Amino acid sequence: MDKTLTGVTPAVIETSRSQRYVQLMLLVVAAGAIYPLLYLRQVYQTPMLEFFHIDNSQLGYLYSVLGTVFLLSYLPSGWLADRIAPRFLICFSLIATGALGLVYSTAPSFGILLVVFCCWGLTTGLTFWASILKRVKTIAAHDEQGRFFGLLDGGRGLIEALLATIALVIFATATEKHGLPTNVGFRYVVYLYSTFCIGLGLLMALVKEPPATPQELQQAADNRTQKHNLWRDLVTLMRIPQLWLMAAIVFCGYQIFWATYSFSAYLQVGDLKMTVVMAGTLTTLKLWMRPVGGIGGGYLGDRFSTLGVLTTALFLAAIGLVALAVLPTLHIAPHVGVAVIAVVVLVIGILTYAIRGLYWSLLDDCGIPLRITGLAIGLVSLIGYSPDVFLPLVNGWTTEHFPGLPGYQIYFSYIAAISVVGGVAALALTRMRKTVTKDAIR
Repeated sequence: MDKTLTGVTPAVIETSRSQRYVQLMLLVVAAGAIYPLLYLRQVYQTPMLEFFHIDNSQLGYLYSVLGTVFLLSYLPSGWLADRIAPRFLICFSLIATGALGLVYSTAPSFGILLVVFCCWGLTTGLTFWASILKRVKTIAAHDEQGRFFGLLDGGRGLIEALLATIALVIFATATEKHGLPTNVGFRYVVYLYSTFCIGLGLLMALVKEPPATPQELQQAADNRTQKHNLWRDLVTLMRIPQLWLMAAIVFCGYQIFWATYSFSAYLQVGDLKMTVVMAGTLTTLKLWMRPVGGIGGGYLGDRFSTLGVLTTALFLAAIGLVALAVLPTLHIAPHVGVAVIAVVVLVIGILTYAIRGLYWSLLDDCGIPLRITGLAIGLVSLIGYSPDVFLPLVNGWTTEHFPGLPGYQIYFSYIAAISVVGGVAALALTRMRKTVTKDAIR
């Protein structure tokens, strides 16, 4: 039972539980709707390059700019999440992101694209990111952290997969059935995501604000009795060693997720040579693995050990990425090789989403005061998501200087090594937690 509800009647407890799950559902839909528009490259990278008349290096610059804005936004995002109602921030983010998508759909010049990506960094980083994570942390009971964060990542993956499937049907119908240019099909896809974000933002603005949770009431009381001091709060967080290890795990796990953005383009090179629709179908199926990995990983983490499941997933992901680099060189029969690689892509998808669904649940093990939880999220995000800045450049450079399969082999090998580092960090955090538990018993 949630300790904050001790002494309350069963009917009230059940009502509170149902309200918390309704809140979680709304957050899941919001998270699942807002980010796919920014990362259409994971399914439509080749049509994107043609639509905007840019090359891989320029695409890398766009995502590097986005990552830089994210990096600069994370700490302020946490600061905002501790002071402004999440509902307001989330509604604004959805509407503004969708409006920028309509500008994006006009195939603007590269300079305008840079501005759009900068603004997307603000609407999905500064005003959205920490507020939604803090909200989930607040509404989840102590023994529900793994499943709530797993449901957030897995559920948003389900929303992303549904939208991606609809988008792919629209794209395939336009380009293959009606013979329209890929540019037109891609524009229809952008319209879908943009209008969905705007509509959802308006809908959430009309939804009545639910009653404050016990944790929110406690935070309000803390805010009245304790003055915020940014530097003092940062020092408090920096003295928590578990938080640094958590940041390292997020840093490594997020790079595995970034590798999945290149799967569609990878499947279209070398002996594989899938069509855009075939590669898009497989990467869309990979998106359907997100509910499996995120929700399944969250429940396994609550049932057994969050860190145990996380460590295993990190090491298995490294093996999968090495397999992607090596398999095309083994001269397996083409149809067999494609089938094996397709299975590996889907398995990596499950592992990736399990990692993403679990690493934010580690917040509950770090002993962070509730009043500065948003700031902690911002600090971990600043470190953990810094690959947004340099990884697009690494990806763009390797694929431009080592065209075809070799560029992806180098890139995936690097990510595999990083995944191993993340597994080692998870083992270190497990050992530290055991040491703290023993000291507490003594």
